[in-house]
Amino acid sequence: MRWATLYARSRQVPAAITALLVATAGVWFLARDSWSPLPVMLTLTAGIAVAAIGLSGQDTDLDRTAALPWPARRFAHLALIGLAAGGAVLAVQELGATTVDMSIILRDAAGVLGLTGLAATIAGGQYGWTLPLLWAGITPFVQDDGTTTSHIVAWMTQPPHSAPATWTALVLATAGTATYTARGGRR
Repeated sequence: MRWATLYARSRQVPAAITALLVATAGVWFLARDSWSPLPVMLTLTAGIAVAAIGLSGQDTDLDRTAALPWPARRFAHLALIGLAAGGAVLAVQELGATTVDMSIILRDAAGVLGLTGLAATIAGGQYGWTLPLLWAGITPFVQDDGTTTSHIVAWMTQPPHSAPATWTALVLATAGTATYTARGGRR
């Protein structure tokens, strides 16, 4: 189990977990009386974004020469970020008076995680936060006029029965996870 400890340290996992918990608690505290899909989106984005800083190591050449297969570790690392962020949101929402449907939380966590994987692959692990934050910054300003385009662009705040939002999250999750698992963070 020593390799897991070294991996966690090299990927700044203790700091990422602390930041994820602080971000989740902070956003929930500010929005606890108006808990809805928008604060959930912000909480998931903040939690996943701060945890994404460790998606690439200090030395990519050293990472690529490891004796153990990297794709499995990359997938596990990305999946654990999503589970931790989603679990934190599910936990803090139970403290408030209102809750958001679990399917929205799962959909948003998967989609934001996919965006994080894409950003880490394209720009490097230290920039894994960029695409989720960009999309989350645009989403509140999209006018929901009932069109498929508005449901795709604002997928993070759509109701659970929105097929375009679900498919958008699924495509992002699949593409981002597969790309990051196969290629890893950019050099």
